[in-house]
Amino acid sequence: MGAKNNESLDFLSVFLTGIPGLEAQHGWLSIPFFIMYIMAIVGNTLIMAAVQVNPALHEPMYLFLSMLAVTEVGVSVSTMPTVMSILWFDARQVDFDGCLSQMFFIHTFSCLESGVLLAMSYDRFVAIYNPLRYTAILTLPRIVCMGIGIALKSVTLMAPLPILLRQLPYCHTNILSHSYCLHSDLIQLPCADTKLNNILGLAVVLATFGLDSLLIVISYILILYIVLGIASGEGRWKALNTCVSHICAVLVYYVPMIGVSVMHRAAKSASPLVHTLMSSIYLFVPPVLNPIIYSVKTKPIRQGIATLFSYKRGLP
Repeated sequence: MGAKNNESLDFLSVFLTGIPGLEAQHGWLSIPFFIMYIMAIVGNTLIMAAVQVNPALHEPMYLFLSMLAVTEVGVSVSTMPTVMSILWFDARQVDFDGCLSQMFFIHTFSCLESGVLLAMSYDRFVAIYNPLRYTAILTLPRIVCMGIGIALKSVTLMAPLPILLRQLPYCHTNILSHSYCLHSDLIQLPCADTKLNNILGLAVVLATFGLDSLLIVISYILILYIVLGIASGEGRWKALNTCVSHICAVLVYYVPMIGVSVMHRAAKSASPLVHTLMSSIYLFVPPVLNPIIYSVKTKPIRQGIATLFSYKRGLP
């Protein structure tokens, strides 16, 4: 039975869903979606390039920001092919293995983003707790090791999900509820017991997003405790101001995620359009807003991007 199932998967396709109730407006809706993708990819690429070419930005905070930009480009590039294919060409059919690959990359880059946000909270804690040894503690080799560790953790935790899904039999109409492939959608398709898949999916969520968010909260509790111990009001404000951009990035990432989770559990009867919009906000908004947040709130990033354009104009 297992061999027969694996053979049939070579010919299995899934059908994605556009924006429910607005199918006739997909052509017009493609314009804001395409603009968001361009903003996300260009904005995050500019941050990566600015950090790379400007030696003044080779500090821990900006190296972590560059890692965050990589993950957000990854999320955008992972969802863009199917989303734009549906909006432009109404191309809903996707090969099953292609769908599993997209699911793996979406969830892996999302997990990477959560891990990088945790690393950035540790960076802010070290900068405020021990500013004189900040660069001595967060050396380049340690930052590289943290980045590799986050990547290995994300890949290791996410890799079993598509492998297990591929072992299951599929005998129903394979229609997903989004314009991209997510584990929560694909787990509804098999006509077999998916208890192991559900348990593993929950464990992955708790080991990544759950643990990361808890540690981020603990980091900021410790940061607040340290800041309250600073004698001068100006010193307290200066210390907290260095955390504003990261706090905004955390809120932009986790608030939509919590909203999607609440919608799936407490508002199952809500319109499919509402569920689609909430999921879209979770995946599309952080990559668009974070480059804007860091460019507006962080002067060295603005200067780095300006220097990048000046450098380009100076080339023969």
